[in-house]
Amino acid sequence: MLLSAITGLFGRDGKHSAEELALLAKAGDEEALNELLQSYAPFVKKTAAQVCKRFIDQHDDEWSIALSAFHEAVKGYEKDKNASFLTFAHLIIRRRVIDFIRKESNRSEFSHDFQVQIDSDETNHWIEADAAIKHYDVKKQAEIRKEEIHLYEQMLAEYKLSFQVLAKVSPAHEDARKTAVQIAQMIAETEEYFDYLCEKKKLPIKEIEQHVKVSRKTIERNRKYIIAIIVLIKSDLHYLKDYLKERLL
Repeated sequence: MLLSAITGLFGRDGKHSAEELALLAKAGDEEALNELLQSYAPFVKKTAAQVCKRFIDQHDDEWSIALSAFHEAVKGYEKDKNASFLTFAHLIIRRRVIDFIRKESNRSEFSHDFQVQIDSDETNHWIEADAAIKHYDVKKQAEIRKEEIHLYEQMLAEYKLSFQVLAKVSPAHEDARKTAVQIAQMIAETEEYFDYLCEKKKLPIKEIEQHVKVSRKTIERNRKYIIAIIVLIKSDLHYLKDYLKERLL
């Protein structure tokens, strides 16, 4: 619930997570599938390259296999069983590329070292261990973000703000969000303005007007959103800032 509210705060039309896109694509949303493929093509290529131990491009058979495996991961993804879509896709891509290499090895001469490398038992063990580590990292980061969201909620409360309120008043248009973020950055970086905010719990609107091209009315309309951004910028909530940086603009 908190993450949903946070997402609303930083733009209702912002980027979806990999998990959200995968579920939308699985349900038949072509736009979501295209966005997923465009955003994570480097991930697909890198995963295939790790298995092959060489650079992979769009002309290689391994690229086609990896891309097909990515589609397979989309179709087979289940949020309740596979917490992280990228971890699940990582595993599927590796399995399919390795299967392809095995088949090719029956038709041509491969080095002994490479044959040993793709030995079934060893490979499966390595894949499972790799996936387990990635799953742990994702889970751990999610726990840290959850704690940071709780801390952020407490910080916002000092300004009589909440996620529910911000989800309703956050700018609907990208240009308005960009302008609001720029104003927030200016205040956060200007000691005098930031001290005023901390002391008065409100924006120094008269001073801000002298430095921006938007009207006083626009500033006042977006003041809660601006304050929320300032609080986040000046905080030590590094994971949360990193997680939401793509949604700030």
